[in-house]
Amino acid sequence: MRIDADLPVPGDKSITHRMLILAAMARGRSRITGALTSLDARSTARVLRRLGATVSPLVAGREIVIEGRGRFRRSERVLHCGNSGTSARLLLGLLSAHPFASTLTGDRSLRRRPMRRVTDPLARMGARFSFTGSDGLPVTVRGATLAPLRHELPVSSAQLKSALLLAGVAGEVAVDVREPGGRSRDHTERMLRAFGYRVDDDGDWIRFAPTGRVLPVTSQVPGDPSSAAFLVGAALLSEDGQLRLRDVGVNPTRTGFLRVLARMGGRVALEGLHDVGGEPVGDLIVSGAGLRGTEVAPGEIPGLIDEIPLLAVLASRAEGTTVFREVGELRVKESDRLALLASNLRTVGATAAAEGNTLTVQGRDFVPAGRVVTAGDHRIAMAFAVLGTTPKARVQLDDPACVGISFPAFHEMLRAMSAGGKGRA
Repeated sequence: MRIDADLPVPGDKSITHRMLILAAMARGRSRITGALTSLDARSTARVLRRLGATVSPLVAGREIVIEGRGRFRRSERVLHCGNSGTSARLLLGLLSAHPFASTLTGDRSLRRRPMRRVTDPLARMGARFSFTGSDGLPVTVRGATLAPLRHELPVSSAQLKSALLLAGVAGEVAVDVREPGGRSRDHTERMLRAFGYRVDDDGDWIRFAPTGRVLPVTSQVPGDPSSAAFLVGAALLSEDGQLRLRDVGVNPTRTGFLRVLARMGGRVALEGLHDVGGEPVGDLIVSGAGLRGTEVAPGEIPGLIDEIPLLAVLASRAEGTTVFREVGELRVKESDRLALLASNLRTVGATAAAEGNTLTVQGRDFVPAGRVVTAGDHRIAMAFAVLGTTPKARVQLDDPACVGISFPAFHEMLRAMSAGGKGRA
């Protein structure tokens, strides 16, 4: 495939969730442009409406207007979070400080994801939780007056960290959180600092103090680097040409995949760096490149956990072996991503193995062909669609539509890249 395109990417999923939630917690009208309008974002908006906020329809290219009431109101209905783990975990944190009971559930995939790793520390703060099963949704949270918390997370996770910090916001109490290994994405910390909260990070502990106040905002959401990663991958596999992705968020806690690609020989340049709402943003310029294998260390994983599917399929075409260490967290994503990556790579003709918490991919020149089982996982689908752009490939996805969870226009933009695409997603 020859690339010749100048494209934007959809709004950042993590930032969209957090902006919607904080705007709903503010008293007054907020306006957000550039937000993601995917299924996950709509799940968050739907739940916020049931908690008393007014949220305008999420339509691509249209400003979102949120009327917040300062606090959530009790919903008589179960709060359905769809496929969105971010929605469920962040709302569990906020609802822990509201003096009523709420029940959260989700689709089949979300119901299998672990929740006690967030409810256990929230229970220590004073909230109460009732599970229907052993660990996952549905769960009923009964909010209370919260106590301060000092907690070491079992894994580095932006969702877990943010849930506890937002509990501190809603409960007006101090929260100290420690992440093992590398830092996860820090969008919540940046947003809270913008509202006047003290959030200190000494490289070991993150310390939150309830010194600020959530106010209505007018803000813009930058492009999502996790979505951009898949288009970057397709450009690196291309035979010729250049891709420019405009206004992509390049927060250092989100661009670990770019550092790995640089080690693999990927040619990705950054131009026009500027600030949007406290987040660094710039254009990524990508051209095809011969790739080589590398080792991805445990400390790097929190900063690129969502991009591992893309890196794995690129590794299958690289020269040499690529090893991803301590990626067991992939087993509790939207699917068992670790097992699916290895099995699907073998199905299409690559050499890959998942042993314990390690994924090993042996790169070589081959023609990918076969039917990919996505298990409804958007990132598995996008990764193997990228692999399917290689010459003579015959890769079929069993559920191509599942990309709508995070990137509804993905297949359209992938086609536009080879057609000299211009304009907005």
